[in-house]
Amino acid sequence: MDAEELTSLAASTADEDPLTGLGSVARLRAETERVEAVLVRRARNNGATWPQIAAALGVSKQAVHKKHSGRGLSGRRS
Repeated sequence: MDAEELTSLAASTADEDPLTGLGSVARLRAETERVEAVLVRRARNNGATWPQIAAALGVSKQAVHKKHSGRGLSGRRS
């Protein structure tokens, strides 16, 4: 999803119809999860540790490891 699509989707969360807004929130959440997974994989492949990734995301090492380990990520350094 490109920046223009994301901007349009974010704007539609303010739609007068709350169901339209909720649908947009769900699509934004799914896209955010996808992008996060891609960036975590890139960070791991570039040698970042789980604690470094956790700090960048503002969560615990355990939370990020539980969420993202086993998704084809490099097992280097913990």
